[in-house]
Amino acid sequence: MVAASAVLVAGTVSADGMAVAGAASRAPAAVAWGPCPQTSGKQAPAELECATVRVPLDYREPRGHQIKVAINRLKAKTSRDADHLGTLLVNPGGPGASGRNLTAYVARNLPGDLRDRYDIVGFDPRGVGASEPAMRCVDPAAYYKAPRPDAVPRGRAEERVLLSRAAAYANACGNRWAWLLPHLTTENSARDMDSIRAALGEQKISYLGYSYGTYLGAVYATLFPQRVKRLVLDSVVDPTTVWYESNLRQNAAFERRHRLFLGWAAEHNSVYRLGDTTKETSFAYYAMRDRLRERPAGGIVGPSELDDTFTITGYSDKVWPAFAAAWSAYVRKGEVQGLVDLYNKHGKVDAADENSYAVYLGVQCRDARWPRDWDKWRADMTRSHRSAPFLTWPNAWYNAPCAFWPVRGGEPVEVRGSAKLPPILILQSRDDAATPYRGALTVHRLFPRSRLVVEQGGNHGVSLGGNQCVDGHLSAYLSDGSLPARDAGCRALPEPSASARMAAESRERHDLLGSLGLLGLLGGR
Repeated sequence: MVAASAVLVAGTVSADGMAVAGAASRAPAAVAWGPCPQTSGKQAPAELECATVRVPLDYREPRGHQIKVAINRLKAKTSRDADHLGTLLVNPGGPGASGRNLTAYVARNLPGDLRDRYDIVGFDPRGVGASEPAMRCVDPAAYYKAPRPDAVPRGRAEERVLLSRAAAYANACGNRWAWLLPHLTTENSARDMDSIRAALGEQKISYLGYSYGTYLGAVYATLFPQRVKRLVLDSVVDPTTVWYESNLRQNAAFERRHRLFLGWAAEHNSVYRLGDTTKETSFAYYAMRDRLRERPAGGIVGPSELDDTFTITGYSDKVWPAFAAAWSAYVRKGEVQGLVDLYNKHGKVDAADENSYAVYLGVQCRDARWPRDWDKWRADMTRSHRSAPFLTWPNAWYNAPCAFWPVRGGEPVEVRGSAKLPPILILQSRDDAATPYRGALTVHRLFPRSRLVVEQGGNHGVSLGGNQCVDGHLSAYLSDGSLPARDAGCRALPEPSASARMAAESRERHDLLGSLGLLGLLGGR
């Protein structure tokens, strides 16, 4: 594709083999930047600009129905001369997370003088946030009213209750959004990215994607390799296992991370008094979960709310002290407020979270085929639960609407490298639970001109989170395309201290989790 003022040329092919964007279709109009509106009663920073880009609902009919993708920008401080590095497009993952929420975080934490040299552009993918339409399927206050049914069913009767909830959610989305659901795919979001590039008047763009954003970036690089200047994939989705198989793999990875958390609590038994072995802390954790089933904390936090909340411990060990403290206060003193506060902060669902969840399902259920036979789900989850009880059933019910989704899944884009694509940078933590290490190895193989930098440890989202080694590689690459001579490793950040002071020390990590869309609802894949 060519710049914003020109005519698009035919020849782009979609994953299903159909031609996209006929010769007579025109590129999006140039972006008209303006002030950003207030959100949640807060005025946006004056230097933050906002706009929308009109894109085709269906790229096979480029002159047909149009929808709007919301974008924002923090403009480079350098003029468009040799020091200006162009546009850095950012995405936090999900699918369903708002990229506009990531812009300021990236700008604030980019190392060196990169902030001054890039236009940093965030976007809300189709269906998300300020994009139009924004997809919402149910009233979150009613659908997610706590406490919800236990996600780990005890018998077929409880399973049927959970199944009916999943089917009801899928039907509600179908009733409201039948016209949108067929077009809510990663491939179309990647094409939207290129529409944004064209509207910005850029011949090429750079991209930083986290989590699911790595899959979106890999699909973009596959479809538009000639439009990529720099490509950074941080915490990598395996593009060969989307999406049912990847969720099964997540169960095992989260189980490993959960046991590391339990082991850490045991190591600090003098502080938390939850047991001095992993076996004892595991008993304490599941005893708490069983008790919450009978008597939810504060009448709110039952076992499912506990699952959603403590899933955050799999994303970052920096939050472990706060979670262990609330857990200990409940077990040792019968205090429930700590669990309630954690739920309100990390697990409670509002309208924005429900929008993210609706789009998450819309994309994943449509991207690829899912089993429609619930007997297969039951057999797979029963097997997975034996070795990975922490997340298996919560993860299953999170995705279960895909078994009933009104639009069947298609064929994912076959992600692959290209001679037209520049060398790319892959960042990954060794023990990442949400996007297991194996995915980074797969993408490294699919893009032979890539370099892989591995952080020891298990944090999800390794760049711009305080690791100077990782950020050094990021800075060198974004500055001039420099990559390490060979794959590299970085030490993990220091293990968290079992101290009340950690609340302040981990604030930066909390900001990153929020920017990645992980502080509302189980997800943030």
